[in-house]
Amino acid sequence: MAKDVLFQLGGVAVTPAEAMVALAFACVAALTLVLLVLIGSNAARRREAREAAYRAQEAEERLAGLERLQAEATGRLQAFAVALGQRQSDLARGVSERLDAVGARIGDGLSAGGQATAEQLKKLEARLAVIDAAGASIGALAGQVTDLKAILANKPARGAFGQGRMEAILKDALPPSACTFQAQLSTGVRPDALIRLPGDPRPLAVDAKFPLEGFERLRLAETPEALKAAEAKVRADVGRHASDIAQKYLVAGETQDVALLFVPSEQIHAELAERFDDVVARAQRARVLIVSPSLLMLAVQIVQGLTRDAAMREQGRLIQTEVGRLLEDVRRIGERVEKLKSHFGQVAGDLDQIAISTEKVTRRGMRLEQLELGEADTPTPILPFRGEAAE
Repeated sequence: MAKDVLFQLGGVAVTPAEAMVALAFACVAALTLVLLVLIGSNAARRREAREAAYRAQEAEERLAGLERLQAEATGRLQAFAVALGQRQSDLARGVSERLDAVGARIGDGLSAGGQATAEQLKKLEARLAVIDAAGASIGALAGQVTDLKAILANKPARGAFGQGRMEAILKDALPPSACTFQAQLSTGVRPDALIRLPGDPRPLAVDAKFPLEGFERLRLAETPEALKAAEAKVRADVGRHASDIAQKYLVAGETQDVALLFVPSEQIHAELAERFDDVVARAQRARVLIVSPSLLMLAVQIVQGLTRDAAMREQGRLIQTEVGRLLEDVRRIGERVEKLKSHFGQVAGDLDQIAISTEKVTRRGMRLEQLELGEADTPTPILPFRGEAAE
C-alpha cells in the first residue's frame, strides 16, 4: 500500500488514482471556466454589434429626415419665389394702372382746359370781329340814333331796352347756373340780375334801370339856365338811384358788398364820367359801380376767369389727392419690401442652421464608417449623438 501512495498532503496520503481524479476535475473546471469566458465574450460582441446596428439605423433615419426637411425647404423656397414674382408682377401692374389713370385724368383735365381756352379765344376773336365791324359801321349807326332817341323817350321801352341788353350780355358770356334774372332776395326786392361768383355763395346784384330823363333834358337844353337845370336833375336822379340800389340790393351776408348799375349806352356813360365825376364818386362811396356795356363785358370776363380758376383749382386738388394716394401706395410698397427682406433673412438663417446640422450628421456618419466591428481586446468607444456631449 505504501507503494500506491504518490505523495502526502497535510498528512493525507494521495494515491495516483486519486491524483488522476483530482487532475481530471481540475481540467473539467478549467474547461468550464474557459467556456464561460468565451460565452461572455461572444455575448458582449453581439450586444456591441446590435448597438452599432441600432445607431447606424438611427443615423440613417436622421439623414432621411434631414433630406426630407431639405426637400420641403426647397419646395417652400420655390413656392415663395413664385409667389414673390407674382406679387411683384401684380404690384407693378397696379402701380402702372394707377399711373395710367392719373395720367389720363391729368390729360383729360388739360384737354378740357385747352378746349375751354380755345373756345374763349374763339369768342374773343368773334367779339373783336364784332368790334371791328362796329368801328367800320359807325356811320351806319348814325342813322339809328333817331330810333334810339324814340326808345329813350319812352320810359317803359327804355327800361326794357336796358334790361334786354344787359341780359343779352350776361347770357352770351355766362352759363345759366352763373346768373339769374329777377330773383327775389330775403328782403323781398328783385334785382334785375344776380351774378354768382365761384367759391362765394353771395351773388353780385345788377340793376338796369338807369335814369335817363336828365340826359334827355341835357341834350335838349338850349340856354345856360336849362343846361344848369338839366345837370342838376342828372345829379339828383343818378345820386338818388345809386342810394336806392345800395339800400335795397346790398344785404349783409346775402349779397356782395358792391352792386352794379348798368348804363345801356357807351356815350351816356362817357358823358357821365366826364361831366359828372362827382356823381360817379358819390355812387362809388355808396358801393355802387356804374358800368357801361363794355365794362359789364369786362366784369363778366373777370367772372369767367374766376370760374376757370376755380375749376383749375378743383382739378389741382384732384391731382394732389391722386398724388397723395400714389405716395401712400409707394410707402406701402416700401413697407412690404422691408417685410420681404426680413423673410429672406429668416430663410437664410434657417438654411445656415440646416447646413450646420448636415455637417454634424456627415461627421458622425464618417465616424460610424470608421468603426471596427471585428474581434478586438479593447471595446470601441461609443460616439455621442444628440443630447450627448457637444463636439
